[in-house]
Amino acid sequence: REACEGSLRRLKLDTIDLYQLHRPDPRVAFEDSVWALAELREEGKIRHVGLSNVGVKELVMALDIVPIVSVQNRYNLTDRSSEAVIETCEREGIAFIPWFPLATGKLASPGGNLDEIATRHDATPAQVALAWLLAKSPVMLPIPGTSSVEHLEENVAATGLELSDEEVATLSG
Repeated sequence: REACEGSLRRLKLDTIDLYQLHRPDPRVAFEDSVWALAELREEGKIRHVGLSNVGVKELVMALDIVPIVSVQNRYNLTDRSSEAVIETCEREGIAFIPWFPLATGKLASPGGNLDEIATRHDATPAQVALAWLLAKSPVMLPIPGTSSVEHLEENVAATGLELSDEEVATLSG
């Protein structure tokens, strides 16, 4: 509650459109944090509630308290630990925002699968990594960081890159 009200003051807003619980505070019961978000929503201080760094158990628990519109967890070509969360998001119609979406690790090494697929599509490994995310789920909303207009344009171009089922499977390996 205190963090949200501080954000409202700093941003000079009456309502925050999407307020995400960045990570559960181990000193506070998760349900208590979600109830606080539900109260802020009822008071009109936040319009929509999102979660970050949660598992299926926490997501389901939160859904029993307040509508959840987004989940933001680490997910990329090298970290797939949120597969079950994505499945739950798909069933519930909740947006999934992968953080650290461009991590490619060893997959991006020259001659590797990612490099070969990128070459085939005349694309960069980052574009293929984004295209893979978009192909994985209809609720996937990657928001990669960018440091230049050129990098932004490269990221946006990934939305036009269609990977074959075989390429998605190879990268999902």
